[in-house]
Amino acid sequence: MEKDSIKKSYYTLERNVLILIAIPLPFFAFIFLSTQNGTLDFKLPDLPAFWDSFGLGLAYAFLALHYFAFQSSIKKIRAGNFELEKKMSMYSRATHLRFWALFASILLCAAGLMFFENSGYTIAFAISLVFMSLGKPSPDRIIRLLRLKGAEKELIEELKRPG
Repeated sequence: MEKDSIKKSYYTLERNVLILIAIPLPFFAFIFLSTQNGTLDFKLPDLPAFWDSFGLGLAYAFLALHYFAFQSSIKKIRAGNFELEKKMSMYSRATHLRFWALFASILLCAAGLMFFENSGYTIAFAISLVFMSLGKPSPDRIIRLLRLKGAEKELIEELKRPG
């Protein structure tokens, strides 16, 4: 039962992460291209500069907080004496939170770029993409992060095989 549960948990996590990656990207791409070309005029209200700084700071805060929260969760998993199923459940929860924070960061970057056309939002977006690509769950990454050995490592390595 444990093997099937772990497989189901992993594939659900992988699907959800891919959705969280795919949804915000077109929004940012559309806004980025429209600000670069100037072909669309959204007739947006002028907002005070405070909101530009606040939004940019919040985007970078999401980036920092997701990293530290995820690393803290990984340390808790390693420190505990949990069964593999519980480790995967905890890893899945930490990864979901990580990608929700990155999702929010990208949407915030899109909104900030749309309202303020500040290149800092583009940089925050690029950093978010790097974290997304480096943080996408894979069996090798799970083994490395959780420092799995023996039978636990073999069970996770089986996730590489289709079926």
